[in-house]
This record gives sequence, C-alpha cells and structure tokens, in this order.
Amino acid sequence: MTAGRGQEPAGQYRHRSVLLDSAVDLLVNDPDGVYVDGTFGRGGHSRLILGRLGQGGKVLGIDKDPDAIQVARDLSASDARFQPFHGSFAELGAAAEAQGWMKVNGVLLDLGVSSPQLDDAARGFSFMRDGPLDMRMDPGQAPSAAQWLAEADEKDIANVIWRYGEEKFSRRIARLVVERRKEAPLETTRQLASLVSEAVPKKEKHKHPATRTFQAIRIFINRELEDLELGLNAAVEKLMPGGRLVVISFHSLEDRLVKRFMRDLARGPRLPKGVPVTAEQEASAFRLIGKANKADTEEVSDNVRARSAVMRVLERIPEQHKLGSA
Repeated sequence: MTAGRGQEPAGQYRHRSVLLDSAVDLLVNDPDGVYVDGTFGRGGHSRLILGRLGQGGKVLGIDKDPDAIQVARDLSASDARFQPFHGSFAELGAAAEAQGWMKVNGVLLDLGVSSPQLDDAARGFSFMRDGPLDMRMDPGQAPSAAQWLAEADEKDIANVIWRYGEEKFSRRIARLVVERRKEAPLETTRQLASLVSEAVPKKEKHKHPATRTFQAIRIFINRELEDLELGLNAAVEKLMPGGRLVVISFHSLEDRLVKRFMRDLARGPRLPKGVPVTAEQEASAFRLIGKANKADTEEVSDNVRARSAVMRVLERIPEQHKLGSA
C-alpha cells in the first residue's frame, strides 16, 4: 500500500500511492458508478476516483487504521460522494450493503503496509526506526507483536516466520527469541532487529537480515493473507457485469494468492471429464484484463517502494459479451 500524486499529507508522514493513474484508469468504467477503495490509506486512489466521477458516482473507503479513517472522515465532510468504513476489506460485502449497494462497479485493493505506517516509529512496523514492537494496523486489536512474541511457543514463532517470511533461518530466530525473553521481554523494533541479525548466520547483500522476520510477524498479527482471501471473494460477489477488481500487491505471497485466485475464476468451473454440460455452462463469468502490470522506471526512481508492486485486474464479463448472448 505504498507509494503517486495528489495525496494529502498525514501530519509529517506523506503517503504515495503506487500505480495511481493506471489503477484508476483500469477501475473506473462508469462516471455514475459506485466503487470500493478497500485500502484507503491516505486517500490517493479515492481522490483520483472521485475526480473521474460525476455527481451520481460514489466511493466507499475502507481501512483498519484509525489514523487513515480520520483522513477519510475529513474527505467525507468535504465530498458527500465519499463514505468511510472503519474495518477490514474482508468486511467489504457488509460495508457495501450498509450503503445500500447490492452490486458495485469496481473494487480496488492496494495491499500491505502504508508509507505513514512504516515511517512512524511509534507504529513499530519498521526496523529502520526504533519504536515499540507493535505492528498492528488497528492498534485497538490484540495482540501486538510484542505481546505475541512474549507468549507464543517456539514452534509457532518458527512456523510464522517461515510461512509468511519464507525465512530459512526461522528456527534459529525462534529459538533465540525464546531464550532472550526469559531474560527480558522484547519490547522494541531495535531489540528484535538486533536479535534476528545475531541469529542469521548468512546475510543477504543489500538486504537487512530482519526484513523477512518483520514482514512475517506483521502479516500474521494483522491476518493479512486470511483477510485477503475473504476480501477477494467478497469483491467478486459484489461485482456487477462489467465491474472490475484491481489488486496491487507488494510481495510474492500476496501476488501468488491473487494470481491463483484470478486465474482460477477466469478458467471457469473445473468439471470432471464426461459431465454433460453446454459450452455456456462451462464458460467463466470472469476474464483477466491484460497481464500483470508493474511500476515503470520513472515511478520506481521517484519512489523506491514501487519497485516490487504488481497489479492484476479481473473483470466480470459484461452480459452482452457472454457466450450465447445476443
């Protein structure tokens, strides 16, 4: 959810939406339609969507982060076409129905952690700045990273770091966490980063040894992959014919999940051989729009966090284009 143009500053922290124009170009197909920005952040995408809409168009902005929701409420006060929802995009279906929307023209998900969250040491997302070991996108939810590390079994810690961080030294890291917490609790990002650096015997060039561990714990604490699966399913359920789902991801675990989900829907139902069905019954209601998109050289040079962004687009096929339609 990092990195664009036209965003509002959040105090001293500025959010820059990656693939801003191209995402909105692919998303908006009706100036009087209704759209869901499932990861509002600081509103870069939402503001550009609103700029493409007429007076009949509407946008619902969803975010877990109370700081983001405060920005969203300010936007709502200045533009009646926008409404905020404090929660996860896993709740997208209920959030849309609360607006009276049974179907929507498009859904945008800009995944991961935002620039303001990374840049604010008090949020505990980054090992680049010392701060409390929190990592919660919604600080009202429990547990924090520090609380979990203080109580989790060594095996569970290793499994999380391996599964969500693909860290091959996950067992060594987990073992050292359990040893050190007997002496004193892990309470700061600097403590955890230092511990991981000590546990990892081989360092990758140009990559801090704590990168994978911090990513893994953050994903686990915030249930990011579980919410992504729920959010993807909720989004396609809400899409009207011609509606699009645009997803921007920032690491391989997210992108693999999104790629597989969209590919399987576009393929259509996988029926056993010999089952008597018509071509129309076998056809998918969805199609992929183009190939995976990445930030261009100019955007990456302007914002280094854009280098790992991958955007994929799925469309519910318009009725007139379905097989067998007139």
